[in-house]
Amino acid sequence: MKIAVIIPAYNEEQSIGKVIDDIPKDLVNEIVVVNNKSTDATAGVAAAHGATVLFEKYQGYGAACLKGIAYLKEKDYDVIIFIDGDYSDYPNEISGLIKPIINDDVDMVIGSRTLGKREKGALPIQSRLGSILAGFLINLFWGVKYTDLGPFRAIKKDKLLALNMTDTWYGWTVEMQIKAAKRSYSITEVPVSYRKRIGKSKITGTIKGSVMASIIILKTIFTELFRK
Repeated sequence: MKIAVIIPAYNEEQSIGKVIDDIPKDLVNEIVVVNNKSTDATAGVAAAHGATVLFEKYQGYGAACLKGIAYLKEKDYDVIIFIDGDYSDYPNEISGLIKPIINDDVDMVIGSRTLGKREKGALPIQSRLGSILAGFLINLFWGVKYTDLGPFRAIKKDKLLALNMTDTWYGWTVEMQIKAAKRSYSITEVPVSYRKRIGKSKITGTIKGSVMASIIILKTIFTELFRK
């Protein structure tokens, strides 16, 4: 099974090298860092640590992920993993993340920070409340229970391409989870550890970012609800 990792990154020069170095190279065949209009040395650090570096001019989490998918589309990979570049997730837990795909032929695995061990203060209350509300609505409308919208996740490449992902901002993770539910994919969650990120969060680190993310997530949910 060939595996690629996509890491969207915006101004993560202090952390991106640590993320890349901790990814188990015996499991992962290629690490793709999508530099999302960084104004620091993110791209250079990522390249120095052995990653394939792409550049996305449109600033947005989803836009960076879409860039990585477009690059990997014609490549011979079986599974795509997404992880953030801020070192809040534990890259060495990739082995546990992909185990349900390898052993049980599951289509998508979400790394749940809610179910896993969290460093105190690592997951702000606004993030937890957002996941609870989104999880409630997704279960209500599509009958699939999610405990988290965490970015650390693995999905079969063919299943990912079939989702036709479009969101370019903060609705990316919830769009993927809703579309997978609507298509009756086999989905599971596994506990993942979570620590305080290196640097300040672009979303939950500000009131504006938190509000924008909440609005976009809710908009994504109700857009998918009324979409055929």
